[in-house]
Amino acid sequence: MTTDTPIPGLPNAGEYDLVLRGHRIMTAAGVAPHEVGIRDGIIVAVEPLGAGLTGTTLIELADDETLLPGLVDTHVHVNEPGRTEWEGFASATRAAVAGGVTTIIDMPLNSLPPTVTVDALNLKRSVAEDQVFCDVGFWGGAVPGNLADLHPLHDAGVFGFKCFLADSGVEEFAHLSVHEMDAALGEVASFDSVLIVHAEDAHAINQAPPAGGNRYDTFLASRPRAAENLAIAEVIEHARTTGARAHILHVSSSDALPIIADAKRDGVRLTVETCPHYLTLTAEEIPDGATAFKCCPPIREAANRELLWQGLLDGTIDCIVSDHSPSTLDLKDLERGDFAVAWGGVSSLQLGLPLIWTEAHRRGIPLEQVVQWMSAAPAAIASLARKGLLAVGHHADLVIFAPEDTFVVDVARLHHRNPITPYAGRTLSGVVRRTFLRGTEIDGREPRGTLLRRGEA
Repeated sequence: MTTDTPIPGLPNAGEYDLVLRGHRIMTAAGVAPHEVGIRDGIIVAVEPLGAGLTGTTLIELADDETLLPGLVDTHVHVNEPGRTEWEGFASATRAAVAGGVTTIIDMPLNSLPPTVTVDALNLKRSVAEDQVFCDVGFWGGAVPGNLADLHPLHDAGVFGFKCFLADSGVEEFAHLSVHEMDAALGEVASFDSVLIVHAEDAHAINQAPPAGGNRYDTFLASRPRAAENLAIAEVIEHARTTGARAHILHVSSSDALPIIADAKRDGVRLTVETCPHYLTLTAEEIPDGATAFKCCPPIREAANRELLWQGLLDGTIDCIVSDHSPSTLDLKDLERGDFAVAWGGVSSLQLGLPLIWTEAHRRGIPLEQVVQWMSAAPAAIASLARKGLLAVGHHADLVIFAPEDTFVVDVARLHHRNPITPYAGRTLSGVVRRTFLRGTEIDGREPRGTLLRRGEA
């Protein structure tokens, strides 16, 4: 384990507030022996090991530990205020830091009211203040009738705008028609923001067989790949004609990857994410009635999963984020296991790094690539200029990670408000031992996070 050495003398003794030394320090150049100097929450020095940096506190990493930049998760449903029994800022951000996530951006729906006006944003900020353990930013929402609210929300500091092209699952956050999405894209292009899209086609879902009962294959057929493929094609074409930035959320259909790749080659301003559940789970392994696995779009077949990994490796998919979408246990309909009525969302905020590292390591993918997908790439998409890298000038958001260590997922030991996850009982590789936010270790007892605004982070 790491060893901490307070340096005797005055509190400001030494050149830095904190120095970390180790043989496995991950910078943009790779993993190598380094010393990292931190002052006032900022990384101000990264030197070869042996440089002799001194500070008020010295931390020496153990031989089995790697120092990483904190992860950035741009797809988290916190649900507070209004549905705090589903999650909440304290529980969500405590889970985040336990999993090595130092920055999240909260989704605009499932809270009441949804973040579709400046007043709603201000209410959410007032509730979040003083109870967040990591840094937190906010997405705004684009819903029918709030086009005039988008620019004020942008000026108030949201990082972009989320919309749905199919039923969101909550009545107060209605989905946009394709025509309304086009108008929203034109509006956000006028002030160079980004529209992030839940891309499933409402008509295709309506034409699919219903999802009733406890059979997973019936649920899977109710959310066909065609629904995603059609909606993604619509997003691409309207982003192309408006010149707006668009981001496709939680891609699960590998069928859509060729048109995404083509759009990127054509210069369409498009980025794409996928999630741990699509990369680590398969439809074939989900038991009937196991509604902990339900999410929308759904977890698909093993062959589809392999193509999603290939899409990451060839750059078609840009990043991996959680889409942490929790609910109370009763809403998961655990007793009956009816996929038609159970809430669609996977709880995984605390587990993302070990989930992806376990699967990536099995495939021979290095830890540096995993961190690129889960830290630097989402930070860049959200324009978080000082997040996502262990580099001079960046926030000292750092994680001490033991990649060879293992653990078994125990829902009772997770910090999510509700003890349910499809990963219960799984053995995973990679243990987060310590997490630092702006140079201060986060212990899960004292909230030290900051509420972020676009352009200030």
